[in-house]
Amino acid sequence: MTELSTADPQTTGRPDGAPETSGSPRQRILDATAGLLAAGGQAAATTRAISAAAGVQPQTIYRQFGDLQGLLIAVAQRGYAGYLAAKRAAPRLDDPVGQLRCGWDLHVEFGTSNPALYQLMYGSPDARQPSPPADEAYGILLELVGRAAQAGRLRVDVPTAAAMIHSASVGVVLTLIAAPDEGGDEVRDLSARVREAILAAVCTGAGGDAGQRDDIAARAVALRAVAPRARDSFSPAEFGLLTEWLDRIARGR
Repeated sequence: MTELSTADPQTTGRPDGAPETSGSPRQRILDATAGLLAAGGQAAATTRAISAAAGVQPQTIYRQFGDLQGLLIAVAQRGYAGYLAAKRAAPRLDDPVGQLRCGWDLHVEFGTSNPALYQLMYGSPDARQPSPPADEAYGILLELVGRAAQAGRLRVDVPTAAAMIHSASVGVVLTLIAAPDEGGDEVRDLSARVREAILAAVCTGAGGDAGQRDDIAARAVALRAVAPRARDSFSPAEFGLLTEWLDRIARGR
Protein backbone atom coordinates (compact mmCIF):
# COMPACT_ATOMS: atom_id res chain seq x y z
CA MET A 1 0.00 0.00 0.00
CA THR A 2 1.20 3.50 -0.77
CA GLU A 3 1.57 6.54 1.40
CA LEU A 4 -1.34 8.96 1.18
CA SER A 5 -0.37 12.03 -0.82
CA THR A 6 -0.50 15.23 1.15
CA ALA A 7 0.00 17.47 -1.84
CA ASP A 8 -3.70 17.85 -2.73
CA PRO A 9 -4.31 21.62 -2.68
CA GLN A 10 -7.91 21.05 -1.59
CA THR A 11 -6.69 19.65 1.72
CA THR A 12 -4.19 22.36 2.48
CA GLY A 13 -4.53 25.60 4.31
CA ARG A 14 -2.71 28.09 6.46
CA PRO A 15 -3.53 28.35 10.17
CA ASP A 16 -5.07 31.77 9.50
CA GLY A 17 -7.45 30.26 6.95
CA ALA A 18 -5.79 31.78 3.87
CA PRO A 19 -5.29 29.38 0.93
CA GLU A 20 -1.78 28.27 0.09
CA THR A 21 -0.32 29.06 -3.28
CA SER A 22 0.96 26.06 -5.21
CA GLY A 23 4.75 26.32 -5.40
CA SER A 24 4.98 28.79 -2.53
CA PRO A 25 7.80 28.20 -0.01
CA ARG A 26 5.27 26.93 2.53
CA GLN A 27 3.74 24.52 0.02
CA ARG A 28 7.17 23.24 -1.05
CA ILE A 29 8.20 22.70 2.57
CA LEU A 30 5.05 20.72 3.33
CA ASP A 31 5.40 18.61 0.19
CA ALA A 32 9.10 17.97 0.79
CA THR A 33 8.48 16.94 4.39
CA ALA A 34 5.67 14.58 3.39
CA GLY A 35 7.93 12.96 0.81
CA LEU A 36 10.78 12.49 3.27
CA LEU A 37 8.41 11.02 5.86
CA ALA A 38 6.98 8.57 3.34
CA ALA A 39 10.43 7.50 2.19
CA GLY A 40 12.29 7.25 5.49
CA GLY A 41 10.04 8.03 8.41
CA GLN A 42 10.47 10.82 10.92
CA ALA A 43 14.22 10.26 11.19
CA ALA A 44 14.61 11.31 7.56
CA ALA A 45 12.73 14.58 8.02
CA THR A 46 15.56 16.72 9.35
CA THR A 47 15.68 20.46 8.93
CA ARG A 48 18.68 20.17 6.60
CA ALA A 49 17.02 17.50 4.43
CA ILE A 50 13.73 19.38 4.26
CA SER A 51 15.33 22.70 3.34
CA ALA A 52 17.39 21.01 0.61
CA ALA A 53 14.39 19.14 -0.83
CA ALA A 54 12.18 22.23 -0.73
CA GLY A 55 14.84 24.58 -2.06
CA VAL A 56 14.57 27.00 0.87
CA GLN A 57 16.80 28.22 3.65
CA PRO A 58 16.36 26.60 7.09
CA GLN A 59 15.27 29.98 8.44
CA THR A 60 12.23 29.85 6.15
CA ILE A 61 11.03 26.70 7.92
CA TYR A 62 11.20 28.41 11.29
CA ARG A 63 9.45 31.53 10.00
CA GLN A 64 6.60 29.48 8.54
CA PHE A 65 6.14 26.83 11.25
CA GLY A 66 7.96 27.99 14.37
CA ASP A 67 10.10 24.86 14.65
CA LEU A 68 10.48 21.39 13.19
CA GLN A 69 7.80 19.93 15.46
CA GLY A 70 5.34 22.57 14.29
CA LEU A 71 6.11 21.61 10.69
CA LEU A 72 5.59 17.89 11.39
CA ILE A 73 2.25 18.60 13.05
CA ALA A 74 1.15 20.68 10.05
CA VAL A 75 2.08 17.87 7.66
CA ALA A 76 0.27 15.26 9.74
CA GLN A 77 -2.89 17.33 10.02
CA ARG A 78 -2.91 18.05 6.31
CA GLY A 79 -2.50 14.39 5.44
CA TYR A 80 -5.19 13.42 7.92
CA ALA A 81 -7.73 15.43 5.94
CA GLY A 82 -7.93 12.62 3.39
CA TYR A 83 -8.89 10.15 6.11
CA LEU A 84 -11.60 12.47 7.40
CA ALA A 85 -13.02 12.86 3.90
CA ALA A 86 -13.26 9.07 3.61
CA LYS A 87 -14.98 8.78 6.97
CA ARG A 88 -17.49 11.48 6.09
CA ALA A 89 -18.20 9.80 2.74
CA ALA A 90 -18.67 6.30 4.19
CA PRO A 91 -22.13 4.87 3.36
CA ARG A 92 -24.61 4.87 6.22
CA LEU A 93 -25.58 1.33 7.21
CA ASP A 94 -28.83 0.30 8.87
CA ASP A 95 -26.88 -1.77 11.40
CA PRO A 96 -25.09 0.62 13.81
CA VAL A 97 -22.71 -2.10 14.99
CA GLY A 98 -21.85 -2.89 11.38
CA GLN A 99 -21.16 0.83 10.93
CA LEU A 100 -18.71 0.72 13.85
CA ARG A 101 -17.05 -2.31 12.27
CA CYS A 102 -16.62 -0.45 8.96
CA GLY A 103 -15.27 2.60 10.79
CA TRP A 104 -12.68 0.43 12.56
CA ASP A 105 -11.53 -1.10 9.27
CA LEU A 106 -11.25 2.34 7.65
CA HIS A 107 -9.14 3.59 10.57
CA VAL A 108 -6.78 0.61 10.40
CA GLU A 109 -6.51 0.85 6.61
CA PHE A 110 -5.53 4.50 6.80
CA GLY A 111 -2.98 3.92 9.55
CA THR A 112 -1.24 0.97 7.93
CA SER A 113 -1.23 2.68 4.53
CA ASN A 114 0.24 5.91 5.98
CA PRO A 115 2.50 4.79 8.84
CA ALA A 116 4.60 7.96 9.05
CA LEU A 117 1.58 10.25 9.19
CA TYR A 118 -0.22 7.98 11.63
CA GLN A 119 2.72 7.82 14.00
CA LEU A 120 2.91 11.61 13.97
CA MET A 121 -0.78 11.81 14.93
CA TYR A 122 -0.91 8.99 17.47
CA GLY A 123 2.56 7.62 18.14
CA SER A 124 3.83 10.56 20.21
CA PRO A 125 0.92 12.97 20.75
CA ASP A 126 1.61 16.35 22.29
CA ALA A 127 -1.27 17.36 24.54
CA ARG A 128 -0.19 20.99 24.25
CA GLN A 129 -0.79 20.98 20.50
CA PRO A 130 -4.46 21.03 19.41
CA SER A 131 -5.31 18.59 16.64
CA PRO A 132 -8.59 19.57 14.93
CA PRO A 133 -8.48 16.57 12.51
CA ALA A 134 -8.03 14.06 15.34
CA ASP A 135 -10.77 15.79 17.33
CA GLU A 136 -13.11 15.64 14.34
CA ALA A 137 -12.37 11.94 13.81
CA TYR A 138 -13.17 11.24 17.46
CA GLY A 139 -16.38 13.25 17.12
CA ILE A 140 -17.42 11.01 14.22
CA LEU A 141 -16.73 7.96 16.39
CA LEU A 142 -18.89 9.40 19.18
CA GLU A 143 -21.72 9.91 16.70
CA LEU A 144 -21.49 6.30 15.51
CA VAL A 145 -21.41 4.98 19.07
CA GLY A 146 -24.37 7.22 19.90
CA ARG A 147 -26.35 5.61 17.08
CA ALA A 148 -25.64 2.19 18.56
CA ALA A 149 -26.75 3.40 21.98
CA GLN A 150 -30.03 4.80 20.67
CA ALA A 151 -30.70 1.48 18.95
CA GLY A 152 -30.31 -0.34 22.26
CA ARG A 153 -27.09 -2.04 21.19
CA LEU A 154 -24.59 -0.78 23.82
CA ARG A 155 -23.65 -2.55 27.04
CA VAL A 156 -21.78 0.48 28.41
CA ASP A 157 -22.24 4.24 28.20
CA VAL A 158 -21.27 6.13 25.06
CA PRO A 159 -18.04 7.78 26.35
CA THR A 160 -16.73 4.47 27.70
CA ALA A 161 -17.54 2.57 24.49
CA ALA A 162 -15.92 5.25 22.32
CA ALA A 163 -12.78 5.33 24.49
CA MET A 164 -12.46 1.53 24.36
CA ILE A 165 -12.89 1.39 20.58
CA HIS A 166 -10.50 4.29 19.98
CA SER A 167 -7.72 3.08 22.27
CA ALA A 168 -7.91 -0.47 20.93
CA SER A 169 -7.87 0.58 17.28
CA VAL A 170 -4.92 2.93 17.79
CA GLY A 171 -3.03 0.19 19.61
CA VAL A 172 -3.72 -2.27 16.79
CA VAL A 173 -2.47 0.14 14.12
CA LEU A 174 0.72 0.98 16.00
CA THR A 175 1.33 -2.74 16.56
CA LEU A 176 0.81 -3.54 12.88
CA ILE A 177 3.10 -0.71 11.82
CA ALA A 178 5.86 -2.08 14.04
CA ALA A 179 5.27 -5.74 13.08
CA PRO A 180 7.73 -7.43 10.70
CA ASP A 181 6.43 -8.19 7.22
CA GLU A 182 6.93 -11.90 7.82
CA GLY A 183 4.58 -11.85 10.81
CA GLY A 184 2.22 -14.34 9.17
CA ASP A 185 -1.52 -14.88 9.46
CA GLU A 186 -1.57 -14.16 13.19
CA VAL A 187 -0.38 -10.60 12.65
CA ARG A 188 -2.62 -10.07 9.63
CA ASP A 189 -5.66 -11.29 11.57
CA LEU A 190 -4.91 -9.17 14.62
CA SER A 191 -7.13 -6.26 13.64
CA ALA A 192 -10.21 -8.41 13.03
CA ARG A 193 -9.73 -10.37 16.25
CA VAL A 194 -9.31 -7.30 18.43
CA ARG A 195 -12.17 -5.53 16.64
CA GLU A 196 -14.60 -8.35 17.32
CA ALA A 197 -13.46 -8.70 20.93
CA ILE A 198 -14.00 -4.99 21.58
CA LEU A 199 -17.37 -4.90 19.82
CA ALA A 200 -18.52 -7.93 21.80
CA ALA A 201 -17.45 -6.16 25.00
CA VAL A 202 -19.31 -2.91 24.30
CA CYS A 203 -22.22 -3.98 22.05
CA THR A 204 -25.07 -6.45 22.31
CA GLY A 205 -25.58 -8.87 19.46
CA ALA A 206 -21.88 -8.72 18.48
CA GLY A 207 -19.45 -11.58 18.69
CA GLY A 208 -22.18 -14.19 18.44
CA ASP A 209 -23.80 -13.44 21.83
CA ALA A 210 -27.22 -12.26 20.63
CA GLY A 211 -28.95 -14.91 22.75
CA GLN A 212 -27.25 -13.69 25.92
CA ARG A 213 -27.65 -9.95 25.52
CA ASP A 214 -27.95 -7.88 28.65
CA ASP A 215 -31.30 -6.24 27.90
CA ILE A 216 -31.53 -4.17 31.09
CA ALA A 217 -28.14 -2.51 30.63
CA ALA A 218 -28.69 -2.01 26.90
CA ARG A 219 -32.05 -0.36 27.46
CA ALA A 220 -30.62 1.87 30.19
CA VAL A 221 -27.83 3.01 27.86
CA ALA A 222 -30.34 3.60 25.05
CA LEU A 223 -32.58 5.70 27.29
CA ARG A 224 -29.57 7.61 28.62
CA ALA A 225 -28.55 8.46 25.04
CA VAL A 226 -31.92 10.06 24.22
CA ALA A 227 -32.72 11.44 27.68
CA PRO A 228 -31.61 15.02 26.82
CA ARG A 229 -34.55 15.23 24.42
CA ALA A 230 -36.91 15.01 27.41
CA ARG A 231 -34.96 17.40 29.64
CA ASP A 232 -37.79 19.95 29.63
CA SER A 233 -40.12 17.40 31.23
CA PHE A 234 -38.06 17.36 34.43
CA SER A 235 -36.66 19.78 36.92
CA PRO A 236 -32.85 19.98 36.93
CA ALA A 237 -32.71 17.86 40.08
CA GLU A 238 -35.07 15.25 38.62
CA PHE A 239 -33.15 15.06 35.37
CA GLY A 240 -29.86 14.70 37.24
CA LEU A 241 -31.32 11.87 39.32
CA LEU A 242 -32.71 10.14 36.23
CA THR A 243 -29.37 10.18 34.42
CA GLU A 244 -27.56 9.05 37.58
CA TRP A 245 -29.87 6.04 37.86
CA LEU A 246 -29.50 5.16 34.20
CA ASP A 247 -25.71 5.41 34.40
CA ARG A 248 -25.72 3.20 37.48
CA ILE A 249 -27.83 0.54 35.76
CA ALA A 250 -25.61 0.65 32.68
CA ARG A 251 -22.44 0.22 34.73
CA GLY A 252 -23.87 -2.42 37.02
CA ARG A 253 -25.23 -4.75 34.31
